[in-house]
Amino acid sequence: MKMCIRKHEFEWMIDMDSNIKIRVVNLHKSFVENQVLRGVNLEVRQGESMVVIGGSGSGKTVLIKCIIGLIQIDEGEIYVDGLEISSLSEKKMNEVRKKFGMLFQWGALFDSLSVWENVGFGLRHRKNLKDQEVRKIASEKLGLVGLKNVEDLMPSELSGGMKKRVSLARAIAIEPEILLYDEPTTGIDPIMADAINELIIQMREKLSVTSIAITHDMKSAYKIGDRIAMLFQGKIVEVGSPEEIKNSSNPIVQQFIQGKSEGPIKVVDPLLLTLPSQPQQGGKYLMGREPFSGGDRE
Repeated sequence: MKMCIRKHEFEWMIDMDSNIKIRVVNLHKSFVENQVLRGVNLEVRQGESMVVIGGSGSGKTVLIKCIIGLIQIDEGEIYVDGLEISSLSEKKMNEVRKKFGMLFQWGALFDSLSVWENVGFGLRHRKNLKDQEVRKIASEKLGLVGLKNVEDLMPSELSGGMKKRVSLARAIAIEPEILLYDEPTTGIDPIMADAINELIIQMREKLSVTSIAITHDMKSAYKIGDRIAMLFQGKIVEVGSPEEIKNSSNPIVQQFIQGKSEGPIKVVDPLLLTLPSQPQQGGKYLMGREPFSGGDRE
C-alpha cells in the first residue's frame, strides 16, 4: 500500500491497490433540494464487469455521469487509475474521458448522420483521420457487434436493437479502457436484450475493458455482471457476486431482485397518485421515506 504526494495542481495519485480501475469515495450529489447521492462508495477492479442495480430515480445514471465527469459532484472523490478527477480542469478531464466509451440508454444517435458517421463521430474529434479511414474503422466495429452493410443507413431506418448495436459500435470505436452502459436492455424485446447482453460479454472478453452497467433488469444483471452493487437511498447498500446477491439476507436487496411491491422500498405514495406516470425533470419518487429525483435523473 502506498500513496503518492501531490506534486502540483493536477497530480494527486493514489496507488493503494493497482488492481482498482475506478474508486468512488463518499460521493454526494444534490439537485436543489433533492439529495440523490448521499455518500456512495464503490470500487471497480481492472477488467471487471460491475453492474449497479436500483429503482427508477435511485441515482444510477447520476452516478455514472459523475464518474465520466458530465456532472460536477458536491462532495467526495472519484479516482480513475489512481488519479483523483473531480477537481480537474475541463481540459484535463477531456484527457481522462478518452479512456471512456458510453452506451446511452436510448442510443443517442445523431438523426442527421448516417450509421458510419455516427460510429466514427468520436474518431473525428479525437484523431486526425480522413473520411475513408473513419469509415473503415466504423465498418470494423459494426462487424464486431454483428452488423454488416448498414453503414449508409440513417438512424430512422434502424430497429431499436440495431440502434443499440450502432451505439455500442460508436462506444468501442475509440478503443476505450472503460465502457459505461446506461440501461443497455431498455426498450428492446427479450430476445434482442439477450443478444445485447451477449455483446457486452464479448466486448469484455475481446477488448479486455473494464465496464459499469446500470440496470433494473435482473436477468441482464446476473448474466453480464462479475459483481453487482445495489444503490438505495443514495448509498451502495450491498456488493457481491450474482450468487451472493441472489442469496442476500438484506431485505432491500431481496425486495428489489424479487420485484415485490411490499417492503422497505416504498415505490408508491398516495401523494403521487395524481402526478403523471412520467414525471418531469425534478419530480420525485419516494424510496422508503426519502425523496429522489425522477424523470431522467436516475
